[in-house]
Amino acid sequence: VHEADAYARTTGKVGVCLVTSGPGATNLVTGLATANYDSVPLVCFTGQVARHLIGNDAFQEVDIVGITRSITKYGVTVRRREDLGRIIKEAFYIARTGKPGPVLIDLPKDVMAEFGSAEYPKNVNIRGYKPNTSVHIGQLKRALKMLSKAKRPLFLAGGGVNIAHAQEVFREVVEKTQVPVVTTVMGRGAISTKHPLFIGNLGMHGAYAANMAVSECDLLFSIGTRFNDRITGKLHEFAPHAQIIDTASISRNIHVDIPIVADAKEAITKMAEYVEPCSTSKWLAQIDAWKNEHPLTMRQNGVMGPLDIFNAINEQFDDAIIVTDVGQHQMLTSQYVDITENRQIIMSGGLGTMGYGLPGAIGAKIGNPDKPVIAISGDGGMQMNIQEFATAVLEELPLILCVFNNTYLGMVRQWQKLFYGKRYSMTDLRAGAATRRGEEHPPKYTPDFVKLAESYGAKGIRVTEKSEMKAAFEQAKANRALKVPTLIEFMLDPEVQVYPMVRPGGTLEDLLMD
Repeated sequence: VHEADAYARTTGKVGVCLVTSGPGATNLVTGLATANYDSVPLVCFTGQVARHLIGNDAFQEVDIVGITRSITKYGVTVRRREDLGRIIKEAFYIARTGKPGPVLIDLPKDVMAEFGSAEYPKNVNIRGYKPNTSVHIGQLKRALKMLSKAKRPLFLAGGGVNIAHAQEVFREVVEKTQVPVVTTVMGRGAISTKHPLFIGNLGMHGAYAANMAVSECDLLFSIGTRFNDRITGKLHEFAPHAQIIDTASISRNIHVDIPIVADAKEAITKMAEYVEPCSTSKWLAQIDAWKNEHPLTMRQNGVMGPLDIFNAINEQFDDAIIVTDVGQHQMLTSQYVDITENRQIIMSGGLGTMGYGLPGAIGAKIGNPDKPVIAISGDGGMQMNIQEFATAVLEELPLILCVFNNTYLGMVRQWQKLFYGKRYSMTDLRAGAATRRGEEHPPKYTPDFVKLAESYGAKGIRVTEKSEMKAAFEQAKANRALKVPTLIEFMLDPEVQVYPMVRPGGTLEDLLMD
């Protein structure tokens, strides 16, 4: 399901997966929730026991439609063979239209065994589902009038801009207005991270200048974000001086002054027709001052660190899809990897699903066979779906898998260190029975990732020094000709933390700096 999800995110098509009944269906749940939070169009087919057994606690029977009702856009059990073509047609339509999302089709065994018509409808007409994508021009003009009068206007771009593939027209609007941009983590890439009007990500691990810009702006024009707690900090102190215009979840978390319900691309395209330049020179100077006051960087201590790895990726891969897992490496990737017109970044944003990175990279590569795909994962996350290594090898997918091995579940350990008095618990991935016996030196890290990669028939490289990095990436590139994945294990200092960081319960300005 994660592979289908990443295929959909990177191609713009609907992802499809098929699973068996019972545990096969319940194993979909995390992936469906991941896709639902991030608005990814999926159609997932689950097996089901025969119709006469439904409700009788039959072998491998679960009510998967009921289980997933709150994390799918639509779910249905096919009760009649003659409805199958219509249901499948409607499923793809529902998944990709309006706000995209996952749809589940449950297929009883006896329905699948029946012969029937192969007719597939040409059109869809669902009485209760008529998604509106058009823009209310009156509301849009009101919003643009406010934008033109603002002294400190700011665009906030979320994942909806990327989902709608509206990056190019959004850049046009930004350049016409000269209004600066902050993005959510999921919105990264809505405009090139090298663009002079891009400030950075905002939120829990946002750049200082980006968080300050949101706190001090007098108009916040939001496109394609839900205003979740990871970006707002204290709700009642979010953008306290600003009038807010929103095109997504209207007043769900943050009160909105002008709501505009529309598809992100259609809304931005209409904006491009009407917008005029704004007077932002003083505002941009203030933002530059914040950038200079606290630039986004990492402390260098002479040993290899995450920033060295990201610099190498930025230098060596002009054209790539970068897939992250979840944890410290995810936040660092979202801060430091340049996302330009030729680079795309995907991750589990809303649900924060550890284990997404490896299967996500597989799905991205299947959908984009000619494009380099780099997975960035932690030593914990990489093991959560490590069995998909077999899929990558059997499908001859020359992925580059970067494992940031700091021997800990790093993000949880960071919280234990900063906010729980260094009471470390269940985060040391070397600790076990030997530690409980009081042995001074914990055992070596388990597993040996290089040997693990080789056991699958892939290539494994361990990097312990900065000087080894360039050769490792060059070897990984060369291995693409062999049609095998290459895992590069980077041995990192567990004390490296992700900064800036908003204190729990704090405002966007209440940042811990390194």
